Amino acid sequence: MEIVVFGAGSLGSLIGGVLATEHDVTLVARESHARAIERTGLKLEGALETTVHPEAVTDGHGLAADLAIVTVKAFDTEHAAKTLTTGSFEAVLSLQNGMGNEEALAQHLEAPVLAGTATYGALLTEPGTVRCTGLGEILLGPRNGGSSPVAERVGVAFDAAGLETTVSASMPRRLWEKLAVNAGVNPITALADVPNGAVLEAPARELARACARETARTARAHDVSLSNRVALESLESVARATAKNTSSMRQDVHAGRRTEIGAINGYVCVKAETTGLEVPTNRLLVALLETWERENTSE
Repeated sequence: MEIVVFGAGSLGSLIGGVLATEHDVTLVARESHARAIERTGLKLEGALETTVHPEAVTDGHGLAADLAIVTVKAFDTEHAAKTLTTGSFEAVLSLQNGMGNEEALAQHLEAPVLAGTATYGALLTEPGTVRCTGLGEILLGPRNGGSSPVAERVGVAFDAAGLETTVSASMPRRLWEKLAVNAGVNPITALADVPNGAVLEAPARELARACARETARTARAHDVSLSNRVALESLESVARATAKNTSSMRQDVHAGRRTEIGAINGYVCVKAETTGLEVPTNRLLVALLETWERENTSE
């Protein structure tokens, strides 16, 4: 399969690197990363170790492939979609944090848009090198639920490369479940500067659980069947499996970059407001992260 990874940072490089062991992969990356890959290949370290030689470019215009995987930050999704419209793809898969990405892609692209989640841990340690900080799995399927031959083909391609992959017919619920996890883990670990496992212990535990419960209630208000119990179990399971990992939002704070708080906890707040629900814990964390961004980033 011919695959383009648009936004090859930490996760995109890891997923693209593994796929390159079996498929024809092109990474769209920042210049320093792309040039390093061109010179010496992409080195995978940690839980997955290999060196591969995918094509690496800095300009995503005019590309063609069977599949485009989008791994940019949520606030760059529209830009990615507009760039991808200049090329030709049989399908597009979002493996991004936050909510609303699939809808933004579908507004611009004619190709089927698949929704996906990935729990692999990834850290771009230097140009040309990405560390797998924890094995995980990929869930993918049609963004509105149900099944499709396209999703099945993508799942087979991922499995062939050694990525643990499940094709799901219930991606709307799965996305909200992931949102509950991210809402509980990302802002707390970013603000407190702690690894993911810190949310399993007091005093952060109750704060994280409150975020997950508020997210689950909001999902149900929008006709998505996500119980508090399932949301909390997912939160604790992911935090336990990635206990030593640095969340993506914590990485952004360390680097002085804009975070995805708006597409995670902010999304919960917006959706809750439309149904009259109160989500005070999510609102507090949004306020704190947006205050940090205003004082510490120039984006």
